[in-house]
Amino acid sequence: MSAERNTFAIETRSLTKIYGHKAAVKQLELKVREGEIYGFIGRNGAGKSTTLKMLCGIASPTEGEILLFGKPVSDPVVRQRLGVLIESAGLFPNLTAKQNVELKAKCMGLVDEKSIEEVLRVTGLGNVGRKKVKHFSMGMKQKLGVALALLGNPDLLILDEPINGLDPEGIREFRQLILRLHEEGKTIIISSHILGELSKISTNYGIIKEGELIEQLTKEELEGKCQDYFQIEVQDVKRALALIQELFPEVTSEVLDARAIRIYGVEDGARINQMLIENQILVYASGFHHLDLEEYFLDRMEGGRKYV
Repeated sequence: MSAERNTFAIETRSLTKIYGHKAAVKQLELKVREGEIYGFIGRNGAGKSTTLKMLCGIASPTEGEILLFGKPVSDPVVRQRLGVLIESAGLFPNLTAKQNVELKAKCMGLVDEKSIEEVLRVTGLGNVGRKKVKHFSMGMKQKLGVALALLGNPDLLILDEPINGLDPEGIREFRQLILRLHEEGKTIIISSHILGELSKISTNYGIIKEGELIEQLTKEELEGKCQDYFQIEVQDVKRALALIQELFPEVTSEVLDARAIRIYGVEDGARINQMLIENQILVYASGFHHLDLEEYFLDRMEGGRKYV
């Protein structure tokens, strides 16, 4: 991997898409630096796919601007630096993997046989022989979709839900592929609902909610926010919280619901349990937890007051 680069592979300015009277994407200010694996996160209908379609020119913005490597997405030169896997890859089921790649290569004006062999090799499809795509597993089809996206050796890959439907082995192989491509210097923006998997590969994140980008952060910033915490479930939340704040002023606490309290900055949970019991507050359950990407995302979707 080369030294850190400061130029943007993707930059959007006030990007907006309106369907009828509904704004699917609102004033999006997306920034993805060269060399990042950017995990794009949001619930169904949040605007992820619409955004990615606009980035690769499949959908036109209602307003706003898209720059890829500093140039408009409509620029034919910059489009040659772009590889895309949006929804299905449009595979021909009665053709082999190589035949599918050869067909797209011809459409792109590529005649170099080595480039065809290379994308098949990189995606692990170099030895599938004459097996037709209709007999491929879901994982193999996804790999072939990436192989098609890699034709022409693009600098930027846009992948929308590429691991949907994959089994654990397929997900592992796909993760290894993405990390290899990242090591080669490619910039990758990838959306996925499998947040645990996304957290294993992403260097940066963007969270979109109801068409609005509510946060962009690095992996390191996420790790700083995903603190360990001690969670207790008690009979009397109001009284328990008051006692914790009085007797443990160094910690931060928040009420989750009618009986659960989350406490940050505590090392000895037994002391808190003992204090509550001594004050005749019934403790139903307690334990240490680590806030991961999925839990952080869900907190942000619910309002995320702690992180604003």
